[in-house]
Amino acid sequence: MSKRNSAASKTAARERLRIEREREAKRAKTKRQIIVALSVVGVLAAAGGIGYAVVQANKPSGWDAVKKQKLVKPANSTGADGTTVVVGKSTAKKTLVMYEDPRCPVCAQFEQTVGPTVKQDLDAGKFKIQYVGATFIDNNIPGEGSKSALSALGAALNVSPEAFLEYKTALYSAKYHPDEQDDKFNSDDYLIKVADTVSALKGNAAFQNAVKKGTYDKWALVMSSKFDTDAKKYGFQGTPTLLMDGKAVTGSDGKSAPMSVADFNTGIQKALGS
Repeated sequence: MSKRNSAASKTAARERLRIEREREAKRAKTKRQIIVALSVVGVLAAAGGIGYAVVQANKPSGWDAVKKQKLVKPANSTGADGTTVVVGKSTAKKTLVMYEDPRCPVCAQFEQTVGPTVKQDLDAGKFKIQYVGATFIDNNIPGEGSKSALSALGAALNVSPEAFLEYKTALYSAKYHPDEQDDKFNSDDYLIKVADTVSALKGNAAFQNAVKKGTYDKWALVMSSKFDTDAKKYGFQGTPTLLMDGKAVTGSDGKSAPMSVADFNTGIQKALGS
């Protein structure tokens, strides 16, 4: 091999090596740029994810979200917010205001023992009944059954006053009223199961949809606030509480609601002035 050919081969080899090094440098640079870009995207995505998570965590949910919903008033209710619920003969001169919490065990006892007598007097036109629902047990014993049942009662009231009364009686019955520690009323399926014992509500698609969609959830909260306001105004705390002409109708102890038929008859006759 001549010296000339040897020199030319070395020059060509060096040129090929230079070109290869430049290509490698470009590939390395491109790789670094891609890694940096992906890192930036990852950081932004993570930041966005954290931001989204924070927003979602701070969003009101459940009954907190209900507070911001539009109020839907049931048919057969009156008043600006639909929380005046009065049933009975329009000719009755007196109104018995009845405060009850759906989960309240004492209310269940009252309804099971005295309820039939109250209904007889209502049908006889001795008085009308104004119902005010409470939900304080949900605060004292963790759960949401009082609010859910009160909302379902709103759905029943929307069907008819008679359906409302029959459904309320069924909810407080010995067969269906749960122990106050058991939040059964927070189940739509259970509320509908109880409603199926009421002829006007059995298989009633409109009623069932209202229960499942929580149509009257906001109404239940507003109704509950009415109980809180009246409790402060008249100085009572629990349920059941009965008032007529702003005065408590009580049993023999002069403090609590009458828990026997005899005590109720005595208390209501006094309240009616007869």
